[in-house]
Amino acid sequence: MPRYKRITVKIGSNVLTRPDGTLDVTRMSALVDQVAALHKQGIEVILVSSGAVASGRSELGMEHDRRLDAVSARQLFSAVGQAKLINRYYELFKEHGIACGQILTMKESFSTRRHYLNQKHCMEVMLENGVIPIVNENDTVSVTELMFTDNDELSGMIASMMDAEILIILSNIDGIYTGAPDDPQSRLIPEISAESRTDLSKYIQTGKSAFGRGGMLTKSSIARKVAQEGIEVIIANGRRDDVLAALLRRDGATPCTRFLPSDKTTSSIKKWIAHSEGFAKGGLHINEQAAERLLSRRATSLLPVGVTSVEGDFEKGDIVRIYAPDSRQIGVGRISCDSTKARTLIGKQGGRPLIHYDYLFLD
Repeated sequence: MPRYKRITVKIGSNVLTRPDGTLDVTRMSALVDQVAALHKQGIEVILVSSGAVASGRSELGMEHDRRLDAVSARQLFSAVGQAKLINRYYELFKEHGIACGQILTMKESFSTRRHYLNQKHCMEVMLENGVIPIVNENDTVSVTELMFTDNDELSGMIASMMDAEILIILSNIDGIYTGAPDDPQSRLIPEISAESRTDLSKYIQTGKSAFGRGGMLTKSSIARKVAQEGIEVIIANGRRDDVLAALLRRDGATPCTRFLPSDKTTSSIKKWIAHSEGFAKGGLHINEQAAERLLSRRATSLLPVGVTSVEGDFEKGDIVRIYAPDSRQIGVGRISCDSTKARTLIGKQGGRPLIHYDYLFLD
């Protein structure tokens, strides 16, 4: 019997893209074969796939890169490529007798609880009916400030939203190294605890992938957050043969970096809040005592007495950031009143929490 019931697999641009920037159909077919095999074992698979831009570039030709600015080229390639990409997935899964469906989303679609739950319901219905959801950002209408960092961020939000047991992020390298991956002195880090406070940025190269928008630092940041929510995360090389089955067997033969999940349970609404920092409308600065209580990991709400100042304008129910006395962000939460009222409550004893524990997520 399969160990996992539901998994999320993110396939990166550098896995599906050839050196010339066009779509690698052979690799795509091999990965579909692997996903189909897992599906037939009874494992629910949610696929977060890059590759639309590469697919569009394959169709239209490279000369558009020279004629258009970066945003226009991305919109053009993704508009053409998304249709071609999903059709390719459709035909490949059809060979296995499996149906797939496309979900195009944008970052703002996660900004409200209602939109968040609508997306979750759609994917639940698909999985219940044996359909594989294939998720991608809608690059044709997303603009820079409203885009996901990359599909790593999107895959983390999807895995969290769908209560997946594991998120597998497939890149073109084996995982996180103690230095540059091509340096003989570097060593692959096999496991990272969700509770670890190790600063991974000192190990990771800051350069982005050739055809994607993000890099390994983004992957590690997303992986750590998702692991803190109780979901195992694996970063591995998607160009290795039969990589998905090998990773799920956990036989140690396939090099990768595993982020071990926290054993703490995280509620559905806390998971949504954990990934809502990008929608924050303001912030609360708190004193040392309040920061210590929150960071003690006890079930503590944020009371007005611990607040020293209010930043920005927001409405009741908006997401706000929480800052320690040194201005370091330590969490996000759903505010129980608007900014005008919050300012009148600064430092006051008693009263209802400005952010209840149930609507609070600490970094």
